[in-house]
Amino acid sequence: MKLYNLKNKNEKVSFSKAVKLGLGKKQGLFFPSKLPIIPKKKIKSLLKKNFINRSQKILSLFIGSEIKKKKIDSSVKSAFSFIKPKLINLKNNISCCELFHGPTLAFKDYGARFMAQILSHLNKKNKSITILTATSGDTGAAVAHAFYKMKNIRVIILYPKGKISKIQKKLFCTLGKNIITIAIDGSFDECQKLVKKSFNDKEIKKKTQLNSANSINISRLFAQICYFFEIFSLTSKINKKKIVISIPCGNFGNLTAGLLAKSMGLPIHKFILATNSNDTVPRFMKTGIWNPYKTISTISNAMDISRPNNWPRVIEIFNRKKWNIKKLGYGSVSENKTKKNIKNLYEKFNYISEPHASVAYTLLKKQIKKEEYGIFLGTAHPVKFKETVEKTLKIKLEIPKSISNFFNLKELSYSIKPNFHKLKKIILNQ
Repeated sequence: MKLYNLKNKNEKVSFSKAVKLGLGKKQGLFFPSKLPIIPKKKIKSLLKKNFINRSQKILSLFIGSEIKKKKIDSSVKSAFSFIKPKLINLKNNISCCELFHGPTLAFKDYGARFMAQILSHLNKKNKSITILTATSGDTGAAVAHAFYKMKNIRVIILYPKGKISKIQKKLFCTLGKNIITIAIDGSFDECQKLVKKSFNDKEIKKKTQLNSANSINISRLFAQICYFFEIFSLTSKINKKKIVISIPCGNFGNLTAGLLAKSMGLPIHKFILATNSNDTVPRFMKTGIWNPYKTISTISNAMDISRPNNWPRVIEIFNRKKWNIKKLGYGSVSENKTKKNIKNLYEKFNYISEPHASVAYTLLKKQIKKEEYGIFLGTAHPVKFKETVEKTLKIKLEIPKSISNFFNLKELSYSIKPNFHKLKKIILNQ
């Protein structure tokens, strides 16, 4: 598998190198040179396999022979060793696909755990690796737990101070050991800027083997393709004809993965990209003008991103496949509507949702046609947004035993202004 840099198409690397580098020159994203296509008959037989076996096959098609199939298979088995996605039917033509049954109760467990397995395998010389990543909420916990106590791998996670939920923070700011967490007094976009500056800094590059575990890393993105096939396999035959998937979008990794699944031959009829008030992409879809505003803090904080990293990959897929981008559904959802539809889901269907899923549901409900079957993605467990959900629904949520222990642990974060020199000192252990 060869991948090229979207900012410099002459830079071509292997999958292994793309995983190790994270980003190419000029901070360019890596993208596969060939998009594997599965014939219709093979799609049918593939959908009959169980989640693990099917995922092993899908990832082997992308990665190719540079990593032995046995190693890919064992990595998938280890990474996806938790409850698979669940499809919850709410009414005749609308369901929620819950992707949050992993160890940190978020869909990001799939990509982070697969990346950890692959990177650990590729680090055969046991060199010291520093993983630097920014989180707007769920990535931090997923990455921290995936790499926790891994030999010769140090993880540094930046997050916007006061702008992630208490549970999100407790899950990754209390681990210690090889996990370093830094609260940045600013927005997620400022955290991302600091990460990008670090990757451009010659001294940091020289003294550390720097990598990123955001969805910009191709291994995370490839892993997410797998659950779109699972969504399709869980859907009844009669509903498979016109499946519409509504995705709560922040950095647009989930949409990219879904589009890659479609490019392989999975017959998804349509995607809806759903954002909160940070609506750079919906405005771009409407006007053709890319004009990011200052990031706004919302209750769907994992989507509080004004400059989504993966958008160039979305554009690349549409260009490569010669698809019409105007066929994407899109829209943004206000705070009031997000809360209103958390209530709506509970009162109408006795379903407890968190803000991100509510954003996706809101647009799906608005845009779906009678002949279509709609699925909105549940990307995080409602308990991760306990305060918001309880206040909105006036109920008490039970905290799962798997995460209740973290509440009594001390938080170990540094706290700094969005100052690159201070961050650099931490990265270089000065």
